[in-house]
Amino acid sequence: MTKHTPLYMVHRELGADLTDFHGYLLPLQYTTISEEHMAVRTKAGIFDLSHMGQLEVSGTQALAFIQEIITNDAEGLPDGKALYTPICNKNGGIVDDVLLYRFCAEKFLFVVNSANRQKVFGWLVENQEKDVRVTDLSDEFGMIAVQGPSSEEIVEKPMGHEAASLKHFHFCCHSGAGEDDAPDTIISRTGYTGEDGFEIYVPAARCESTWNKLMAAGRHAGLRPAGLGSRDTLRLEAGLLLYGSDIDDSTTPLEAGIDWTVKLQKKDFFGKSVLLDQKASGVYKRLVGLELVERGIPRAGYLIYSGSGSDAVGKVTSGTYSPFFRKGIALGYVHDVKKDEDDEKHPRPGDLLQVDIRGRKLGARVVTLPFYRGGTTKQTSS
Repeated sequence: MTKHTPLYMVHRELGADLTDFHGYLLPLQYTTISEEHMAVRTKAGIFDLSHMGQLEVSGTQALAFIQEIITNDAEGLPDGKALYTPICNKNGGIVDDVLLYRFCAEKFLFVVNSANRQKVFGWLVENQEKDVRVTDLSDEFGMIAVQGPSSEEIVEKPMGHEAASLKHFHFCCHSGAGEDDAPDTIISRTGYTGEDGFEIYVPAARCESTWNKLMAAGRHAGLRPAGLGSRDTLRLEAGLLLYGSDIDDSTTPLEAGIDWTVKLQKKDFFGKSVLLDQKASGVYKRLVGLELVERGIPRAGYLIYSGSGSDAVGKVTSGTYSPFFRKGIALGYVHDVKKDEDDEKHPRPGDLLQVDIRGRKLGARVVTLPFYRGGTTKQTSS
């Protein structure tokens, strides 16, 4: 059965084009994907992300447990800061890519992709230790994102100066006045668009009123509602990964090009031995960014060919028409393509490949990610 978020009626009143997304009825778009995309790039957009999961890890051994579960390093993470990290299985495959919030050494919050909520919860419970508790808080919260160059001024009035002045990847908490039983509202300076912005975790009962306050605060700053369609084109321009498309249980962080999230100097963690071997021997496939040099739109599943077009060397995992650059862009995995042992085996920025689009092989140049560099290009979840 399709679920409704706390903002379902708001979307209906705004005339959103609703779609089923991992079991939730969410806005695909309100006007057009391109208009909403460019609003975020130039002013600001507001998104309903209430489908995301929130899993709390608490207890005296919480930090030690977290260190075993994630590939990144939370040891030196200060209270009030967030961290992007994969969670890997024993084979080094990515169970999920998440945001980790540290409240203190005995309390953390994982924000997980909606499709992986039950899987990650099960993985945590399966591996939890005596003095660790894992609690699914997902149904207690709605989640709203305000993204774009004007997001700080929009957030300040309803959320306060403390929230608006947060540094990137930091967060603060607000208690609901007169609502002792409600969880705190969490405001973090994070996002999934490549722009400056905020993600706000609101007790479900206050979600609609918070949305309305933000909309009122952004009325003169160009804030407009934005849906899943523009969120996907925005994150792709920013070179941010989508679980289930660009990464999954069969791909490792090293193959996905997020090596910076893997701290091999840590004590043992799930997948470490496999990742150590990959680091030493190199990966067979690697995620690259592609920019079409001919007119066309690459889509997931399209084959990638060598520059000569003779050999299939990979496959597109995410592709779209970029509203900002007005050309086709894509992410895709490419296998070893060079035979010279003294040369880099994988394509490098500037190399020319081809993408087969409906039987036509069109030129595509390998580019350094991200495609777009805005206010911030730090990774978050989807």
